Amino acid sequence: MADENPVGLSLEQGIAILTLQREKQLNALNRELLLSLSQHLETLAALPELRVVVLQGAGRAFAAGADIGQMQNLSAVEATAFAKLGQQVFRQLELLPQPTLALIQGYALGGGLELAMACDIRMAAEGTRFGQPEVSLGVIPGFGGTQRLPRLVGRGNALRWLLSGELLEAQQALAIGLVTDVVAPAELLDRGRALAEKLAQLAPQALASVKRAVDLGSGAPLEQGLNLEAALFGLCFATVDQQEGMTAFLAKRKPVFSGK
Repeated sequence: MADENPVGLSLEQGIAILTLQREKQLNALNRELLLSLSQHLETLAALPELRVVVLQGAGRAFAAGADIGQMQNLSAVEATAFAKLGQQVFRQLELLPQPTLALIQGYALGGGLELAMACDIRMAAEGTRFGQPEVSLGVIPGFGGTQRLPRLVGRGNALRWLLSGELLEAQQALAIGLVTDVVAPAELLDRGRALAEKLAQLAPQALASVKRAVDLGSGAPLEQGLNLEAALFGLCFATVDQQEGMTAFLAKRKPVFSGK
């Protein structure tokens, strides 16, 4: 059944939980899983009540990589198309206006790490192992690893791990900024849900503007990024939520944001 439905979706109180469900294959990413994930993301993008998206893997791994069996005999042209599919789906995830949170346990390797890096926040369980080991297979990352990893941890750190293909322990990932939190395995879901619930209470348009400012501004010259920030800051003042947030602050009460 899992392969017939490789990505599960549940939605409750504005929080969507996407679960990779190829548990026997350690959630290896094949074409069917990528297409299923893309379909779910398209559905979520159209939900006005959505506030946060959580991504997790069933079983012993977040995702142990792309499906080697499916890739082994690809031609160069077919491999390029497969890489572009993964890149398109991960960019689709990255461009969601809602905050996205990856809850990572077991392994996040190759395409699995690339998927996690397309999320806004990464929280890991102790004992998780991370890496881009593609060079040990005679290839390179194809779903964005050579581009997102340097942006997250710096060029030197990225090249250290991309060139060696060695794996990182959770505390190493925390030290270089690849993840923001490392928690006990039994606490991962509860800690992730608590953060998701906190984010879900904030102003959706403000959160979307933060994401847009970082996404568009991080690769731009500073002056251009500052101009973008100022424009997005100004647009917040055209929202009901800005009035609610500042009125609540002055009244010393908790704001109730409507997303308008």
